[in-house]
Amino acid sequence: MMKFSKSRAAKFGALAAPLAAAALLVAGAAPAHKPAAKAPAAARKPAAATNWGTMVTITADGSHMLGNPKASTQVTEFVSYTCPHCAHFTKESDAPLRQTMVAKGQVALTITNLLRNPIDLTIAMLTTCGDPKRFVTRHNAFLATQDIWMAKLNTLGEDRQKRWYEGDIQARMRLIAADFDFYSMVAPWGVSHAQADQCINDKAAFAKLEQQQKTVQAVGANSTPSFVLDGKLLDAHDWAGLSQALTDKQAAQRKGSI
Repeated sequence: MMKFSKSRAAKFGALAAPLAAAALLVAGAAPAHKPAAKAPAAARKPAAATNWGTMVTITADGSHMLGNPKASTQVTEFVSYTCPHCAHFTKESDAPLRQTMVAKGQVALTITNLLRNPIDLTIAMLTTCGDPKRFVTRHNAFLATQDIWMAKLNTLGEDRQKRWYEGDIQARMRLIAADFDFYSMVAPWGVSHAQADQCINDKAAFAKLEQQQKTVQAVGANSTPSFVLDGKLLDAHDWAGLSQALTDKQAAQRKGSI
């Protein structure tokens, strides 16, 4: 893309003979000057590796895909926010899976909601509230504090809990958010009470969650966490099982190579 300029020819025709004679007089008096050796080109710095861990793609059903969409290994996790095994999986897998395999572009991890109750639904609506790049922060925070906010069930009577299952769905989600103090939880992320209510009332986001339930049914997932590896539903429901499946796949890919 660089452009080069043309040099202009000097008009020395009349001085050609005198200059030739002068050249004969000084010939041998001084060695001809050699062009200076070019300094070695600076070593090129290797391009920085892409940190795919910061990339979030929203799929057709509203799920969140973390990492390189074209990664050779594709994993889908079906999660319920009220599932203690899901919280345990996230704690165990976050460093080796999301922060390593996903960040390096080796694995793409798609997180899809498997809704078991209106509490799951309420949290799923709140985790989609705001910048998609901050989804993982919200997702991990709800799971990491699960034992704290789930403990509130012991303080809420049956009459109160019954209201979560009756009437307008958006009104029920707002009641759940208040009962579990989710409004205070999302505030540090810059989401006000009013903004949280707007997210809870988002009909388009609700429709995406309905689509995710169709995805759940299509793959046959019926427990949480469940995993699909490259289109196949695994008989594994924890990090140990998923990790083994990933290891087996890597071994198969290396088989026969030197």
